[in-house]
Amino acid sequence: MSDVSPMTNKLNLPVVLSRSEILGPLAALLVVYLVFCWLSPSSFAGAANLELILRQSTIVGLVSLGMTIVIIAGGIDLSIGSVVALSTVVIASLLNAGFGPVLAATGGIAVGALSGLANGFMIARFKVVPFIATLVSLLVLRGIAKGLAHEQKVDAPLTWLNELLARLDSAAAWQLVPAGVWLFLLMAALVALMLRYSRLGLHVFAVGSNVKTALLCGVNVERAELWVYSLCGAFAGLAGLMQFSRLTVGDPTVASGLELDAIAAVVIGGASLKGGRGSVSGTIIGALLMAVLRAGCTQIGLANWIQEIVTGLIILAAMGVDRLRYRQA
Repeated sequence: MSDVSPMTNKLNLPVVLSRSEILGPLAALLVVYLVFCWLSPSSFAGAANLELILRQSTIVGLVSLGMTIVIIAGGIDLSIGSVVALSTVVIASLLNAGFGPVLAATGGIAVGALSGLANGFMIARFKVVPFIATLVSLLVLRGIAKGLAHEQKVDAPLTWLNELLARLDSAAAWQLVPAGVWLFLLMAALVALMLRYSRLGLHVFAVGSNVKTALLCGVNVERAELWVYSLCGAFAGLAGLMQFSRLTVGDPTVASGLELDAIAAVVIGGASLKGGRGSVSGTIIGALLMAVLRAGCTQIGLANWIQEIVTGLIILAAMGVDRLRYRQA
């Protein structure tokens, strides 16, 4: 899986990250994991808990892939948690309306992509600041999800969609991990290849590094931004599908604050909030770190309010590391 960061040429095209930039987040992940293994030796290192961590990291990881693209392009997307919630409601509603699981899943992902496209349109065409545009979408999309669901959970008939992130039984042990985890890894590989080898990937780095230079070099910045936010929305829709698989219902209140976990995962993984710098494998490590933290806090019996404080401190530390990297660059 390729890692990418800016070059020093005019377009700041991507090259491989240094080993130290990957080893830092990886070492942090290992330390946190070992600490929780020490605090809860009887259960945390078990196979069942490792599978749980992988299933939890899939949802965070998918939205973090989209956030990686956005942050590299110099933007931010605060609406992805609401997109995940809306996607679960849409999937459940389509199943209840008699549509098959493939069409229902496609509908959930499409709603995410369209939501991202709307964000991109506000940002690229009307020059709304990404923070404001996506904050508006966060509120509007959450409201739409609650309205469609009549402010309650939406039950849906059981289909194979519910097995995507289900715990494996003995008959499916050959898969090693649930199908949803494999799908996440496939998407991560595709994003890494896109960022490193495609024209869109080069344009994403160019826009994030220096918009004016990108324009002078012939990059269609507006089109690139539309693609960036549409892809982010599509990944949030896909994460919504995984969330539906876990919950087996459409829940308009789910994934509140998920955007903060995604931002933390991306920054921990080596991306810069200034844009022009990011790493897919770093993002995966960051997503795993957030999943390990949540699973570990639950295992040792920390109250929810303490977990929220810990998560907030992790995000603050990630922002501090980003500022230090920017000063040293």
